[in-house]
Amino acid sequence: MIRLTVPSLDEADFAAVRAVLETGFLVQGPQVRAFEQALEPVTGAKHVVAVSNGTAALHLALLTLGVQPGDIVLVTAYSWISTANAIEFCGAQPVFVDIDPRTFNLSPESLADRLKSLMAVQDTARRVKAILPIDAFGQIADLPAILAVAAPYRIPVIEDAACSLGALHAGAPAGSQTRMATFSLHPRKAITTGEGGMVTTQDDALAFRLRALRNHGLNPDSPTPDFIMPGYNYRLTEFQAAMGLTQLAKMPRILARRRALASRYTDLLAGSGITPPLVPEDADPVFQSYVCLLPAEAAPRRAEIIAQLKSQGVETTIGTWHMPLTTYYRTRYGYRAGDFPHTDSVFARAMSLPLYEALSGVDQDLVVKLLRQCL
Repeated sequence: MIRLTVPSLDEADFAAVRAVLETGFLVQGPQVRAFEQALEPVTGAKHVVAVSNGTAALHLALLTLGVQPGDIVLVTAYSWISTANAIEFCGAQPVFVDIDPRTFNLSPESLADRLKSLMAVQDTARRVKAILPIDAFGQIADLPAILAVAAPYRIPVIEDAACSLGALHAGAPAGSQTRMATFSLHPRKAITTGEGGMVTTQDDALAFRLRALRNHGLNPDSPTPDFIMPGYNYRLTEFQAAMGLTQLAKMPRILARRRALASRYTDLLAGSGITPPLVPEDADPVFQSYVCLLPAEAAPRRAEIIAQLKSQGVETTIGTWHMPLTTYYRTRYGYRAGDFPHTDSVFARAMSLPLYEALSGVDQDLVVKLLRQCL
């Protein structure tokens, strides 16, 4: 089976984890702090706060900004469900925004329209607390344009950079441009700690609150234990952080390989009717996934194509989720097909192909050959 993804693990990772396990000190200590410090130059952030997973990172970032029941957070319509779920965890309401069909990221134009309508009504204007774009499949959203839309209203932006550690946009790394950014280290990401995540910020006060909230409300600067707020157990373990350090050391090699494989896919798909992912001139994505668009006429057969490829030894899947049309959000807020036309189209056609460091050219040739036959 040519798998959809395989983490880049080797003896260095196993040895690092083993060494920590042998000490018997397993929860948030010097390895976690070393990992956070190593990530600061990668993300361009003054503060990196490691947490247990990417969903916890989103939850803490929203809580740290003071998002509470009744508030509104504008969010992309096309993402893994945790992006919207974290808003619901706070008791707030996600207000979805359509995407740019070329990049799969939140559309600044659609954001401007949605925000204008919300701010025109006093009741909703006072409830808008944040904007949450994602970096779809490892390509950073158009953050300068999004920040320009948010600036007149003084609304903070949180970058959901779950997939984009190591990516650049106009020379700026993921995690460096917004009030806060969140990351995931799930096994489908370019580097992994099994589960794990982090929040980045330039703001000392936000970093202090993040560190307290992740660890039961414990004052992170107090020489003796002092609980200053109700908090969570969102800590990263020492052995995960040790593995993170070995993974980070390999990241340049891993990302270079993923970018090369993505470029080769694009070449192989030429003339097939499949639309490859667009990479803007000022972007340098990390290709957490290689997500292409099937021809419109093939979209109704996507599930059949995925099943057929699996029967032939190739694992593929959809891109990600049309969150407003999932059962919970559709039922709770009354969203319907047609409310987000670009997301409708992309969600129906998107397909993720196998991509990981050890994928061979021969494997890629077979993936594309079988996919062409299915079409």
